[in-house]
Amino acid sequence: MTDTLNDELRIRQTIERWAVWRDAGDWERFATVWHPEGVMMATWFQGPFADFIRVTKEGWAKGVSILHFLGGSAIEVAGDRAIAQTKMTISQRGMVEGEDGPVRCDVVCTGRFYDFWVREQGQWKLLHRQPIYEKDRIDPLDSTAQLRLDNKALAAMPEGYRHLAYIQTRIGYTVKMDMPMLQGPVVDELYRRGARWLAGGALER
Repeated sequence: MTDTLNDELRIRQTIERWAVWRDAGDWERFATVWHPEGVMMATWFQGPFADFIRVTKEGWAKGVSILHFLGGSAIEVAGDRAIAQTKMTISQRGMVEGEDGPVRCDVVCTGRFYDFWVREQGQWKLLHRQPIYEKDRIDPLDSTAQLRLDNKALAAMPEGYRHLAYIQTRIGYTVKMDMPMLQGPVVDELYRRGARWLAGGALER
């Protein structure tokens, strides 16, 4: 096995652990995947990973349900740095407006985790995670329920995570409105930032 392939496998293993340990609430082991300066970017939170753990715990206590499922990865390794892109879905359950009152729904958002990885003391650690939001949808758990969404509010949300942002604002979160999506200048700049960092430049938060 080549050194590069071994590095890619170790990074992928850690990506998988991130999803399993985070969704299981295994916070002690979840913290081990992160670099001490690790930062999580999400629609509803942006900041150090320790704060991400704290606010996720707080959300769980209030009944917030957000889960993750992973697809394939493409990983580029350059010395002790790497960029990984991993297909994923984010699934959030919550209540939205319906014809006959609140309706419990699932929002599923498809995208990619765009990760900055660094090797320290022989171990790969996650330094910065920036999701890319490609498309989403909302499904009532009761297939007979009729939703009555606020179309004006929905239309004001970014296209790639429109329904996810809608349900998150409905439960009190402030959503970041300029996250990278499938196309556009924001995701193009993210790719350029990744290339500059992989080539040895400073990490641009």
